[in-house]
Amino acid sequence: MTFLAPSGFRKRLIGLEPLLGTFLKTPSSHNAEILGSLGFDFLVIDAEHAPFDRSTIEVALLGARAAGCAAIVRVAEPSPAQLLAALDDGAAGVMVPHVSSPEQAQEVVRACRYLGGRRGFSNSPRAGGYGAVGLRRHTEEQDAAVAIIAMIEDPKALDCLDAILRTEALDGIFIGRADLAVAMNETAPNAPAVQAATETILAAAARAGKSACIMTSSLAEAQYLRALGATSFVVSSDQGLMRQAALQALETFTALRA
Repeated sequence: MTFLAPSGFRKRLIGLEPLLGTFLKTPSSHNAEILGSLGFDFLVIDAEHAPFDRSTIEVALLGARAAGCAAIVRVAEPSPAQLLAALDDGAAGVMVPHVSSPEQAQEVVRACRYLGGRRGFSNSPRAGGYGAVGLRRHTEEQDAAVAIIAMIEDPKALDCLDAILRTEALDGIFIGRADLAVAMNETAPNAPAVQAATETILAAAARAGKSACIMTSSLAEAQYLRALGATSFVVSSDQGLMRQAALQALETFTALRA
């Protein structure tokens, strides 16, 4: 019996394929299922900045699975309990905020890996097929399939980028330009100082051969960032896309109010 085969997301990520995703901000299976069915390579369930708890994360993961789309969880904090919950519930990976040292990166990896790590074992949740997958197969498949992405969004991380990126089993990074802008007392994510930091981070990821993910608002910017070494892109969110479509609909039909 084949049960819950790995999604292949991690393989594509570490293979540096160009991937396209979007954030999920709404605790619902519907948005995950709708967006997941459109052709995005991955969805990011935002448990850091949106009102997700374990139950609603689990529901969103189920919606993504129904659509056949990989879903990763941006955890609220890098505690072993939160990382374990997301992975046990079937996330294709985790995105971890504010990783600013190699020691933090190593702790995150250890919490997410069985072999050489200290991820707590249970094959009773969705990730283990509700008990259908045996111990050895479960641990091997999870270690092979689960993606670990560190968010680089603190200026102090710039001083140890190479060491962070050398962390074994850390699969990639996400550049948090908005947080960098706030920390640098800048007013926009595209301020010159933030842009310089972004280029420094992308160069470090390229040296390490690691995936670099970044949020972008336009095709032109994405193409520019891709030329600098970015490999994965997050475009908007379910809320942003809904707002954009609603504004377009209002503009289209505003003549009916005349």
